[in-house]
Amino acid sequence: MSAPQFNPATYAAQLAEKAARLAELLAPFAAPAAEIFDSPREHYRLRAEFRLWREDGQRHYAMFEPGDKHKAILIDDFPIASRRINELMPQLKAAWQASEVLGFKLFQVEFLTTLAGDALITLAYHRPLDEAWQAEAEQLAARLGVSLVGRSKGKRIVIGRDYVEEELVVAGQTFRYRQPEGAFTQPNGEVCQKMLGWAYEALGERDDDLLELYCGNGNFTLPLATRVRRVLATEISKASVNAALANIADNGAGNIELVRLSAEELTQALNEVRPFRRLAHIDLKSYQFGSLFVDPPRAGMDPDTCELARRFERILYISCNPETLAANIAQLHDTHRIERCALFDQFPYTHHMEAGVLLVRR
Repeated sequence: MSAPQFNPATYAAQLAEKAARLAELLAPFAAPAAEIFDSPREHYRLRAEFRLWREDGQRHYAMFEPGDKHKAILIDDFPIASRRINELMPQLKAAWQASEVLGFKLFQVEFLTTLAGDALITLAYHRPLDEAWQAEAEQLAARLGVSLVGRSKGKRIVIGRDYVEEELVVAGQTFRYRQPEGAFTQPNGEVCQKMLGWAYEALGERDDDLLELYCGNGNFTLPLATRVRRVLATEISKASVNAALANIADNGAGNIELVRLSAEELTQALNEVRPFRRLAHIDLKSYQFGSLFVDPPRAGMDPDTCELARRFERILYISCNPETLAANIAQLHDTHRIERCALFDQFPYTHHMEAGVLLVRR
């Protein structure tokens, strides 16, 4: 993980620059002015990953200059990370310095926290983990009030749980999420909550069905399911699918069907190009899809999925890469117009930004 340039005094100017860049990307499509959702200036990041770097006979938390894996920046505190992470960092460092068992060949530490106050620490080692390690790790987890995961080659030891629990409020409703260790989660909880609220409002109350591609752990699925008759959601990551199934059950969402397929595979199924055993229990023809929700990886939607999107009256698109978002909109512009757009500052002090658009059929 590269070290971001933390400087709250420059935040407003950086956000304005991102807004101008998004407006420029969407200008060819006559987009309305974007709604801007800012971030807390500090303590906004709910997860953090550090390598350990030896200097002056001690090991320290370290990050690296962008593009230079050999130039370490030693970290004592990390103001962009959650307050919980900043509380845990010195306590964990003191523990590995005081214990040869915990510190020996420890090379990486990951923190995962939630707005709800939960925390999980992952310790990665260049050595096998034994019973002595587990005994000390159990004491450490109890002392810090966290779950703890130890990783070494071919082995994982879980103390407590291998996930954290989050609670997010959307339109006055509380949704509960399991967020597994090692799986993708939104790093900026406050902005994530704003994204969910925007998507909920933009979709509106519908009497038809929603197709969701790239659903992850069900982050958007749960609140959007309250706006429609039924949801068919797809995701390819096994860890994310398992988390999504648990989240659907925990929230009592009875109108969501989840299937483990890629977006490309579901496109083939809907086009009746080939059958899939994973869809054997689902009657695709029974769905009355009016809206499509997508939150694709940085590469955006592939051409076939873009063609599939044309069938939908409304396309709600969340993007972590506005350049590929613009490229996808160019493919859809002859059939759909931008009705709403938004900028979500998930990643302050970096050039990265998250964007959302609502496309409506012309």
